[in-house]
Amino acid sequence: MQGKSVAFHTLGCKLNYSETSTLSRMLEAEGFVKRDFDDNADVYVINTCSVTENADKECRQIVRRIQRRSPESLVVITGCYAQLKPKEIAAIEGVDLVLGAAEKFNLSRHISELAKGDSAKICSCDIDEVKGFNSSFSIHDRTRTFLKVQDGCDYNCSFCTIPLARGHSRSDSVEGVLRNVEELAASGTREIVLTGINLGDFGKGNTGGKKKEEQFLDLIVALDKVARIDRFRISSIEPNLLSNEIIEFVASSRKFMPHFHIPLQSGSNKVLGLMRRRYQRELYADRVSVIKSLMPHCCLGADVIVGFPSEDDDDFQETFNFLHQLDISYLHVFTYSERANTLAVDMQPTVPMQIRHERNKVLRNLSYQKMQYFTAQHSGQTRKVLFESADKNGLMEGFTDNYIKVQTPYRAEWVNQLVDWTL
Repeated sequence: MQGKSVAFHTLGCKLNYSETSTLSRMLEAEGFVKRDFDDNADVYVINTCSVTENADKECRQIVRRIQRRSPESLVVITGCYAQLKPKEIAAIEGVDLVLGAAEKFNLSRHISELAKGDSAKICSCDIDEVKGFNSSFSIHDRTRTFLKVQDGCDYNCSFCTIPLARGHSRSDSVEGVLRNVEELAASGTREIVLTGINLGDFGKGNTGGKKKEEQFLDLIVALDKVARIDRFRISSIEPNLLSNEIIEFVASSRKFMPHFHIPLQSGSNKVLGLMRRRYQRELYADRVSVIKSLMPHCCLGADVIVGFPSEDDDDFQETFNFLHQLDISYLHVFTYSERANTLAVDMQPTVPMQIRHERNKVLRNLSYQKMQYFTAQHSGQTRKVLFESADKNGLMEGFTDNYIKVQTPYRAEWVNQLVDWTL
């Protein structure tokens, strides 16, 4: 395939972005020429998400767009949607190859066997057969990279398809992560964001060659000693897996940033039970309290789902009140979306879509207010900002250690540098 061009498009989470970046580097190493997705290419690869119905729709729309622009190009679909609904995707006009979870990283071999005009080929397997771990990381610029250290999930939340799409929880070893980190350090990366499907489950499914199973705390203790990386962030961690030991370690670390993203999903214990979450709101409030007692300046984000089946007005008000009084900094708000093969899809009563959207808007407004308040609390303070390389209409952006975004006129000498900044 020497000289063939390839373009990638990614839907969904940071984990998908890290995997797409790795797939791109693998193909480039084999002689493929990378193109922007809006350019003409011989092969288009779409790495899909299936957390919401919109992600499914977006995938179909992108394929149609490729068909109109470049009908002779090969179209490959991989990712979560490809694992969950391979036959549905194969039926989309223009799709040539569907790669499930076990075959994603064999992309090059599969492309070499494809010919345009054949019926769509499906390479998939039962998700329980997916055992291996493929490390991956994104490199968009040198400043920040997303490093996958864990994959899959053994939780069975009633709304979630991810265990069906990515399989059982499995991890890299501490030693394997350290090798990737050293490679990233050599490339000039200053900040690494640790990513996974259930990050706090790190170590499960991999003993790292030792008798004792490795744990997430072991990983961050080891990473803290890496000399050439200035910053680490923890992308998202379940509240029941966020131990006091992890919090205390981050509080004492100079490399792990004071920033946690902790999924909540609902502030109603009734709804949390129906969601089959592994905690109640009291534990979540306790985690926030411990963090803030040790790091008052820490940025805290939360995921919340609105419109879950049987969430009535009182349940939503309970969630709003809980979040309003909680010392968190921002929210990622998701409108509940029915997903096939989940327990929640058959739950009654359902919440009308209009009410779901209204609740989403209420919580997004609350999130805006929370972030404004958090930022104002640090006004006048001087904190380190790591500036990124992108020139956005003459401006550059960076983040403080505690995840406050800063914009300033572009200065090339500040790219990938830690700069003292007075907020």
